[in-house]
Amino acid sequence: MESAFTIVVPDTDVLSRLCGTNDCNLRLIEEHLGVPVFTRGNELSVSETDPDVHRRFKYIIDRIVDEVANGNEADDQMVYSILNVSPADSADSSLSARDMHDFFVRTSISVPGTVHRVYPKSKNQAELVNAMRSADMVFCLGPAGSGKTYIMVAEALNLLLSRKKSKIILTRPVVEAGESLGYLPGDLEQKISPYLRPLYDAMESFISKDVVRKFIEAGVIEIAPLAYMRGRTLSDAVVILDEAQNTTCRQMKMFLTRMGEGSKVFITGDITQIDLPKHTQSGLVHAVEILKNIDGIRIIQTEASDVVRNALVKKIIQAYEKYE
Repeated sequence: MESAFTIVVPDTDVLSRLCGTNDCNLRLIEEHLGVPVFTRGNELSVSETDPDVHRRFKYIIDRIVDEVANGNEADDQMVYSILNVSPADSADSSLSARDMHDFFVRTSISVPGTVHRVYPKSKNQAELVNAMRSADMVFCLGPAGSGKTYIMVAEALNLLLSRKKSKIILTRPVVEAGESLGYLPGDLEQKISPYLRPLYDAMESFISKDVVRKFIEAGVIEIAPLAYMRGRTLSDAVVILDEAQNTTCRQMKMFLTRMGEGSKVFITGDITQIDLPKHTQSGLVHAVEILKNIDGIRIIQTEASDVVRNALVKKIIQAYEKYE
């Protein structure tokens, strides 16, 4: 191919896994580089003269080949983690691109008993994983879709299924967008179910609905409204508070003081989507301000660039940030 930059992958099995089902991984690489990737035999090529594209293309292919050769699955999680670290990223850093990718791999999360391994898709996500492993309490603030809850649930399952913790408790405020439970139809379970559904969705990304239900029936996993935490001591558990921007200061203090011996507590929220009544301070904003200098507590901030739900979501968030 004239003017093409070509990389040869000698092992056809490695090449096949690198490309992914129906070349899905190549499509991700093409979107990242902004140029088409061609395959011919054992060759991968880009028809591009820009040396920066050549360097990035070689880096990406070399890293994926290394991971596959080490027995790791070349799924979209792993590919995204590589795409988010390029040689240019480390130009002003003491870490090389390879060192940065190795950091991403070290901060990947395996879910024991399943095929799932979660690779951070950005530096902030990798920092979140690192924080959860090193601290007993972690706050993560950031926009919707930046992977906060997903990564926290993955780490919680890792700790539970590897028998490092005995229980997972997922909770969130149930009164949002000005609605009162008393005015909603149905019994209590029917009323709170829509508010807790996102937590079930996150859990079911890793384990089946049947397994989730069995764990809930056995009391190993608990998904409940924040109000149900009052008066309890939560020991030897991973406790996740989602949508924490919609807690009051009093609710947040109540929740944080439930932490018992041997527990890890993860708090996440988006302070741009506060649904509390006017003039009511968010407990998340308040807590981060007064606890930011306490040893053993880590505070991580994700950004629009970390959004992984859909490329369009990232653009929407950036547009709102610019407008506001």
